[in-house]
Amino acid sequence: MRFSLQREVFLRPLAQVVNVVERRQTLPVLANLLVQVQDGRVSLTGTDLEVEMVARSAVDDAVDGETTIPARKLFEIVRALPDGSKVTVSQTGDKITVQAGRSRFTLASLPANDFPSIDDVETTERVQVPEATLKELIERTAFAMAQQDVRYYLNGLLFDLGESRLRCVATDGHRLALCEAELETPVVTKRQIIVPRKGVQELQRLLEGGDRALELEMDRSHLRVKRDDVTFTSKLIDGKFPDYAAVIPIGADREVRVDREVLRAALQRAAILSNEKYRGVRVEVSPGQLKISAHNPEQEEAQEEIEALTTVDDLAIGFNVNYLMDALSALRDEEVVLQLRDANSSALVREAGSEKSRHVVMPLRL
Repeated sequence: MRFSLQREVFLRPLAQVVNVVERRQTLPVLANLLVQVQDGRVSLTGTDLEVEMVARSAVDDAVDGETTIPARKLFEIVRALPDGSKVTVSQTGDKITVQAGRSRFTLASLPANDFPSIDDVETTERVQVPEATLKELIERTAFAMAQQDVRYYLNGLLFDLGESRLRCVATDGHRLALCEAELETPVVTKRQIIVPRKGVQELQRLLEGGDRALELEMDRSHLRVKRDDVTFTSKLIDGKFPDYAAVIPIGADREVRVDREVLRAALQRAAILSNEKYRGVRVEVSPGQLKISAHNPEQEEAQEEIEALTTVDDLAIGFNVNYLMDALSALRDEEVVLQLRDANSSALVREAGSEKSRHVVMPLRL
């Protein structure tokens, strides 16, 4: 096996794949990348048995073959080489040589036959989505996923396929983020899948935006995302996601319209003096204004007043300030709408001009 290519061209697929490889492995071969050269192309595969990433690139001076190479060492070597270097990787017996100019590195390899592969995806549903759309759906929702919750089905992102739309939903039980996009072709069967946290993070890192069409393939236990240069596969969480539609407040008819950036900055300032443990802020609404206050155990206090378009009077409600700021950061419009009902009900936060992205934040008793 042998191939050559420019350092920058090699670094791109390496960077895409190396993050999947865990630093601590159950099997020694999982610390390696599967490197396969065929028909003038190299494909690099990394896996942790839950998530698999395959990146491909055209190469020069190619001799077909396959082996496995230590992932992090190969990545660090290529990253440390000078810009513009031509990198040649060749195999002799069980040793791999990486050469660029006067630099030469010899690495140990393990047989390609030892490398595990994720089962084939028996596709039951195939959907095409523009890359920028999928990137936006994940960015606007993934932050609300739970972390190591005993309700394991919350430790991931729901992909909800409807008739002609794809919706991403995440919740940790205290807040919920939802974003949806229209699909060009109708879905054959409505279905819901839950992609685990690591799969979501790797997918988020991989997506670059733009109009390139991605192909999403699903079966009972996997999601596969195909792009011309990369194939990403993740196992799914086997569980039932809560009925999120029931969480979205109905009857929250008391609306407050406010400048998103002004509100976010005011919350950020008030958060400096909020209780570090509870992160609570009090939001008081009166006609034409929003008052934000925060206290801490040292008897310190912050107060912010901002203009708001509202006729609501005499409503005070507590929130975790981080949850509110996360929701505002995920929205894009200049103006946002807070839909409130009373001090004990969740608030709905959305853009003034659209309902495609919605955030629910539970109240906090102060």
